[in-house]
Amino acid sequence: MATKISDEAAAARREGILLAARWCFLNFGFSKTSLDDIAKRASISRTLLYKTFRDKDDIFAAVFVHWLVARQPAAIAASRESGTPFQRLFEVCRLLVIEPWTDMVGAAMGDDFFDACERVDPETTATHHRIAHQCVAEVLSDEPAAEVFLLALDGLLADRPGAELLSQRVQILCNRFVQPTPDQKEGS
Repeated sequence: MATKISDEAAAARREGILLAARWCFLNFGFSKTSLDDIAKRASISRTLLYKTFRDKDDIFAAVFVHWLVARQPAAIAASRESGTPFQRLFEVCRLLVIEPWTDMVGAAMGDDFFDACERVDPETTATHHRIAHQCVAEVLSDEPAAEVFLLALDGLLADRPGAELLSQRVQILCNRFVQPTPDQKEGS
């Protein structure tokens, strides 16, 4: 007879699976990651993996939500909080781009992750882009400028910069769209 685990234990197992799966997807790529790879990395059996998720696509979608989509409420709040437009715009970028990029940039299959997101879960990917646009438009108060900003932000990733360089580039980009205060210019 199967032993029922507590909600806390189930949540901890799910968290462990998501972290293990993210590592596998970033290092092996979506197509080459197997359920056995994820189970082994999470230190659980494949049977326990199936008790938590239906299949690899389900795990991948959950990783995307856990890692990136979970940041959206904080980004929305940052776009509406007090502070200069520069501070708010940079904070949105930090939450939605810089932090996830920092986790991904050194991974062998990091580029594959975003391509797989669009294939496996296009609806969530579209929602993520919509939320990013909403946050930037909130700060800039200009829909077309928000679209240009996001296109430029995508371009900053083209040569796969390190996290520190990306942060510097985002500061420069934010500076071009909203003027920072003098003390922010000195700290950049």
